[in-house]
Amino acid sequence: MTSPPSPPFEPANTLGRRPRLAVHKLSSCDGCQLALLNAGESLLTLAERFDIVHFAEAGIIDVDAEADIALVEGSVSTAEEAKRIQAIRARSRWLMPIGACATAGGPQALRNLADAEAWIASLYPEPQHIDARPTADAVAAHVHVELELPGCPVSTTQVLAALASLLAGATPFAEQDKVCLDCKRRGQVCVLVTQDAPCLGPVTVTGCDALCTSLGRACYGCYGPAENPEVATLAQRFAELGLDAEAVTRRFLFQQSGAEPFQQRVRAWHPKLQAGSATASADRGRDLASADRGSSMLSSMTSGMTSADRNLSMTSKEDDDD
Repeated sequence: MTSPPSPPFEPANTLGRRPRLAVHKLSSCDGCQLALLNAGESLLTLAERFDIVHFAEAGIIDVDAEADIALVEGSVSTAEEAKRIQAIRARSRWLMPIGACATAGGPQALRNLADAEAWIASLYPEPQHIDARPTADAVAAHVHVELELPGCPVSTTQVLAALASLLAGATPFAEQDKVCLDCKRRGQVCVLVTQDAPCLGPVTVTGCDALCTSLGRACYGCYGPAENPEVATLAQRFAELGLDAEAVTRRFLFQQSGAEPFQQRVRAWHPKLQAGSATASADRGRDLASADRGSSMLSSMTSGMTSADRNLSMTSKEDDDD
């Protein structure tokens, strides 16, 4: 996370008007906007304290509106979005990317490690009509931002807390604790120790209330790297658990492929990525084009699962059949 500077405006009671809030969307699934919409009564309070000038998911549309605070969901994945984020920055006093896509590129940033043209050509019969940049980037790769709130989706509580701090003229709190600390506070048993599960909790910043580990599943790293993450040490531990180099790499890059600490350490760990991913990705793209895509994609996804994940998937399938 970034360390935010002083708030961009005086406390709300001295501003002379309600602060203006905009919520923008780039390439994303809308999950982070929905996390805000699901705030319930808190959303009504938010509407009382802010003048919401743009929030398409809530039916308020004015993409060119000037705002004191702009929340941005999604990665910069197209040429149009690269221009739009510059315009959003110019019209916003405080820019806050929210969610894994906006803070680290999200799952779509996996193409940054690939030959994007080869992938697109293998999936679309007329790839010339696809508007896609060679990379999917975090917002901060294009413009200055004041604060980043990661997560997939972002924590509703963290967003509301940051906005409340700004209303009071205070600097929002940037979480730095690891998921492991959250587990200890809650008295939860460590799944890495007791189940040999490839858990990313030791290197992931908290904010999710240790959701996955509270259900006996390994952390997927949705919230990205914590402060001083020991990625190389954890990667070695995963190898000792029986994961091959590709599975270790996939584990770190699944949700946060654009997060620099994960990228640097994993590139050093994985010989194929260190040698250059473009050729390997082009070969993979051609393989997908000639093989049955459904079978190939399912195999790729499940190969990184733990046995507990696979058992849970099978149980869900059996429940559906019943």
